[in-house]
Amino acid sequence: MRLFDVEGRRLYLTEEERRAFVLAAAKAPREVRTFCGVLHATGCRISEALALTPRQVDLSGRVIVFESLKKRRRGVFRAVPVPPALLDMLDMVHGVRQAQRRGRAKAPLWPWSRMTAYRRVQEVIAAAGIPDGPHACPKGLRHGFGVQAVSRGIALNMVQKWLGHAQLTTTAIYANAVGEEEQGIAARMW
Repeated sequence: MRLFDVEGRRLYLTEEERRAFVLAAAKAPREVRTFCGVLHATGCRISEALALTPRQVDLSGRVIVFESLKKRRRGVFRAVPVPPALLDMLDMVHGVRQAQRRGRAKAPLWPWSRMTAYRRVQEVIAAAGIPDGPHACPKGLRHGFGVQAVSRGIALNMVQKWLGHAQLTTTAIYANAVGEEEQGIAARMW
């Protein structure tokens, strides 16, 4: 894994671009808004978000529980804390509480294909005015989550857990951020 492509172009969204993404998502249809909100707040992969069911939204624990789909075996889960406003939005749009009470908590929150989900995220990225480039994609949003977490002083082992990395060395790549993020990290030394 790396943060720059072979031509030296950034592969992650900056904090400012992530903010613009959230603002653009707020104007999208409700289902797109919740999907983008989950990607932004958790750093999950598209496939992990698409696999979410109401059962995996823990409203009282204020976490979303993801099955880590890149593991070699099924049944590896991780809980990622999320803002209460996102949980409220998931409940309102997808009827999470009602599905949990009525035993219908196994259906996916978003019945989309991976390609449809990708297109929806790309539409929000375009609406946010994020310039074209290798960073302007769902994976760039995931990498931006990691970079922002590290630049905000979140411990690498927490970022590792939230992103579902098997090795801390994979997560440590986010400490190699440059530009505004690196300036923020370096400013703590000054």
